[in-house]
Amino acid sequence: MAAMYSDLAGKVVLVTGGASGIGAAISRRFAEQKSTVILFDIQREAGEKLAADLTKEGFSAHFQHVDLTDTAALRANVEQARAKHGPIQVLVNNAAHDERHATETVTPEYWDDRLAVNLKHQFFAAQAVLPDMKAANGGAIINFGSTSWMAGQGGMAAYTAAKSGVIGLTRSLARDYGPYNIRVNAIAPGWIMTERQIEKWLTPEGEAELMRRQCLKRKLVPDELAKFTVFLASDEASACTSQHYVVDGGWV
Repeated sequence: MAAMYSDLAGKVVLVTGGASGIGAAISRRFAEQKSTVILFDIQREAGEKLAADLTKEGFSAHFQHVDLTDTAALRANVEQARAKHGPIQVLVNNAAHDERHATETVTPEYWDDRLAVNLKHQFFAAQAVLPDMKAANGGAIINFGSTSWMAGQGGMAAYTAAKSGVIGLTRSLARDYGPYNIRVNAIAPGWIMTERQIEKWLTPEGEAELMRRQCLKRKLVPDELAKFTVFLASDEASACTSQHYVVDGGWV
């Protein structure tokens, strides 16, 4: 049985990319903590289904269809969530897209799009919820990075550049807002067996490399990230801020 953190009960938690994969596991775990969970995602069908499923189970979960690369829409949806559910006390910047791309084919437009999808929205989501957290003199922001840049993975330079930037963003926000008791941390997942990863990237050769490089000789699943995220948002992690936590089974 997973740990329960009583301080998370009733808190308003915003999870970006909360409809599928790691994000869906995070949304479910916060719902089980009796938090009010708001899912921002561009995947309307998946988001509506997850929110409906959680609601049927007696949890408080609400979906908002948001294109996070549209900063004006992101800000408007944060305002809408605040008006409906109250001040946001936990932000999980999970949304990302690890599309592969050859360096030779990257255009300026594609580069800007990749940074918008993987980094830019994290800053503007944090900016949008900071007034709530400052007013409450407390809050937790968890930004999702990746081990891809740490491992020197090729074939996705714009993605790895964005994900390495998550660390600088995290440390700066932690420094700026620490006086308001707002904690900001980053999590770098390794190769997590989401449905997308299994369908697109898990080949026999890839699985053999996984077993060779990871210290733990097994596949990691989204819920392992979700349980750690919930812990990091809770008061049990009250002294943890400005940190970068690698959850990869010992790959890098």
